[in-house]
Amino acid sequence: MLELFTAAFWDQYGALIWKETLNTLTMVGVSTVFAYLLGLPLGVLLVITQEHGIRPHKLVNQVLGWIINVGRSLPFIILMISIMPFTKLIVGTKIGVKGAIVPLVVSAAPFIARMVETSLTEVDAGVVEAAQSMGASPLQIVWKVYLPEAMPSLVLGGSISVITILAYTAIAGAVGAGGLGDLAIRYGYNRRVDSMLLVTVVLLIVLVQVIQSIFSRVSNRIDTRVSGDARKGVIAQLRKLMPIYPNKFR
Repeated sequence: MLELFTAAFWDQYGALIWKETLNTLTMVGVSTVFAYLLGLPLGVLLVITQEHGIRPHKLVNQVLGWIINVGRSLPFIILMISIMPFTKLIVGTKIGVKGAIVPLVVSAAPFIARMVETSLTEVDAGVVEAAQSMGASPLQIVWKVYLPEAMPSLVLGGSISVITILAYTAIAGAVGAGGLGDLAIRYGYNRRVDSMLLVTVVLLIVLVQVIQSIFSRVSNRIDTRVSGDARKGVIAQLRKLMPIYPNKFR
C-alpha cells in the first residue's frame, strides 16, 4: 500500500488511472442521458394511466408495470451478458465503453421509470384537479404541473439513478467494459496490485460524494414549494397555472 504514495507508482499507473476514470465518467454520462430519455416517459405514462390518473388505462398501466418490473428484476451482469448480441447489433461491439452503454441504459431505464413514478405521485392531487377543471390538456398538465412540481424530488431521484449507474459500470468492468471496475479487476485482483485496488475504491467513493452533493444542492435551490397550510399551497400552485389559461383568472 505504501507504493501508492510514491512517484514511481503514479509514473507507472497515473495515465492509466486517469484514462479509466474518464471512461467511467463517459459511460455514466452517456448512459444516464439515454436512460432518462426512455425512463422519464415511461414513468410519466405509469402515473397518468393509473386508476386515478389524468388518462386512466388499466391495460397500458399493467403492461408497462410488468415490463418495468421484469427489467428491474434482472441482475445487471446477467442482463449484460444475455443481451450481448443486441448490444453488438446496436453499437458494433460487445466490450469496451461502447459495449457497456447499451446494457447500462437497458438496466437503468426501468429503475428510473419507477423513480419518476414515485416523484410524480407526490404532486398535490388538488393542483392537478384544479388544472383539469380549468381545461388544461394532459400534455399541459404533465409539463406545467407534474414535472415542475416534482422537480426537486426528480433531482434527488436523479442522484440515486446516477450513482446506481456508476455502480453498474464497476460491475461491467468484470466483463471487459473498461473503466474503474475493469482497472480494479485487472490490476487490483488479478495482478495483486493492492494500491491500484485502493485507488479505484477511493475514486468511486469520491465520485459518489460529488454526485450526491451536486444533486442535493440543485434540489434545494429549485425547491420553491410553498410552506404553510394546504390552502395556501394550492393557491400558490394555481397562480403558477396562470400562463396556461390566464383568462380563467379574470
